[in-house]
Formats: sequence, structure tokens, C-alpha cells
Amino acid sequence: MSVPVDPAQIAAAARALESGSLVAFPTETVYGLGADAENPAAVAAIYAAKGRPQDHPVIVHLAPGADLDYWAADIPDEARQLAAAFWPGPLTMILKRAAHIPPAVSGGQDTVGLRCPAHPVAIALLQQFKGGRGGIAAPSANKFGNVSPTTAQHVRDEFGAAGPLAAVLDGGASQVGIESTIVDLSRLASHGPVLLRPGQVSAEAIAAVIDRLPAAPDVAAPRASGTLESHYAPHTPVAMQDTATLQRTLHQLQRSGRKVALIHYSDLPAVHAQARLPDSPDGFAYALYASLRAMDATGAELILVEAPPVGGAWLGVNDRLRRAAHGSSGIVHGLLNHDLV
Repeated sequence: MSVPVDPAQIAAAARALESGSLVAFPTETVYGLGADAENPAAVAAIYAAKGRPQDHPVIVHLAPGADLDYWAADIPDEARQLAAAFWPGPLTMILKRAAHIPPAVSGGQDTVGLRCPAHPVAIALLQQFKGGRGGIAAPSANKFGNVSPTTAQHVRDEFGAAGPLAAVLDGGASQVGIESTIVDLSRLASHGPVLLRPGQVSAEAIAAVIDRLPAAPDVAAPRASGTLESHYAPHTPVAMQDTATLQRTLHQLQRSGRKVALIHYSDLPAVHAQARLPDSPDGFAYALYASLRAMDATGAELILVEAPPVGGAWLGVNDRLRRAAHGSSGIVHGLLNHDLV
């Protein structure tokens, strides 16, 4: 459930954005670190605050009913159909960037990522900002590569009280919990729709609207937010295992005296620290990032995650967990052999 925000706070945050400052705000997916999308200096401040590579694009958030033609060029009918079906909501579309939109939001590419968030605080902020005609460039409000924030406190923990933010709007816990689906519509004639990042809006749901199932990413696909191999990672190494393997691993690690934090959905033995998540894709996604952050703070040597089911509605969750665990494949073997890596 979202937390009501004083309209005066929203108005002040909109003014801060208009002056070139950074503002963190809630969306239904995760909290965003926002700046005026048409102010290259403000967008550069996002990159500096996050430690984000300059060629890694950000997503531009728009108010309901915003003029797509102001932000994008050569907009296909499919984009308007998807906007009508899923906006406000957790779907980002990659389109050809309008010539007057600064390339800073696109990592220098000729495309732009656009979405209209569904959170009431985000909508109120977008409606106040530039009279509802502006766009807020906003990646997740965390240091680059870290676990995305799903509460205002996560944002404060990430940047500190004296950080680079003019305001942090508190809208409660994000209801979706993982980032938006990203679909590339900038190359329809040559490649069709391409699913760059899975999320709550599935490929099947997109196909039901535009009658074309999005393809997997290809080597020439535009760069997009949150698609690097290592991403969404806590400081503690993460390993993901199927239930049977995980049970054996837990037994071996506990026998060797290792401190393990566990994220699971089945009945499993007690360990140093653990978080049991719902066994539904939406429930698991909602709790995932908060659980990763909580387990990261327990002093464990390893976060073990019970692998969720594959395919279908679990695709987004598995994508985030795979990126969080990237590069940690040898950690279990190392711990069992008393060789910390």
C-alpha cells in the first residue's frame, strides 16, 4: 500500500527537478533517481551520483497522456497500442529518439526508453513537473550495480543523509518489486519486437496486444537499463541452486561452520539468517530486493537462494537473480574448502 505524500512535498520536489536537482521518488517497480530528462547537466548528475557508465541509458518517465511524438520519432502503431494497454504500468518501450531530446538519456544512442509509471506519487510528481509536459529521467535510486531500492529507507541507506538528493519522496514499498519490462520497438521492420529485459508484463501479454511475440535480444539490440551480466547484486556473494542441491549444500556448509543467509520458499532448515518468500511469482518479486538487502546485512559469508521455477511469469525474477549471482559460481566450493573468494 502506498503512503500518502503531502502535495506541498510533491510541488517542492517538482521545483527541485526543474532547477536541475536530483529527486528520488517511488514507482510501482522500484524507487527511481530522477532528473529533468531535457537537462544534460542534471542527467549527468544522475550518472555521477550512481557511478553509472556514461553509455548505459536511463529510462524517461512520462505523465499519463503525455505526447509520445514529442519524445520519439517514427513511432509505430504497435507502440501506441502497447501504451494504451499497459500505461500507466511497468512497461518500457525503446523507440527512435526525437532529434531535440538530448542523447544523454540514451547513452549516446539514437533511441530512447519511455514509460509511464503507475504509482500515485510518481504520477502526481510527473503531473506537477513542467505542468505535466516534462520527462523525468530515472534509473533505480542506488549505486550502480547494487540491489535496487523498493522503499524510501533503502534510498537513504544507499546515499546517506548528506547525499546528492534534494528530496526523497516516500510512497511506501514498491508493489511490483522488480524493474519494468523493456521491449525494443525501434527496429520493427528488420527485427520485430525484441524483449530486452523481462518483467511483470510478459512477452505473451505483449503479443496479445500487438499480435507478435517479442524475440530474444540480438547482438545489435540497443543498450538498455539493467541488462549487464552482473547487476542487482548485494555485497555478499549470491549463489542460486535448485531445492535438492541447496539442501545438500546447506548441510555441508553448516557442518563446516559457515554463516549462510537463505532466501527460500520451501520448508528448509534454519540457518544463520533467512527470509521465506511467497511461492508465487508476484509475491516473490515483491519481496526479493528487500530480502537481498536484509540478508546482505546479516554478516553471512554467502546468500543462498532457492531457485524459483523457470519460464512463464517467473522469467523476470530469474533474470534478476541470475545477474545478482553472476561471477559467484565458485563461492560454494571455496567456502566448503575453507578458501574464501
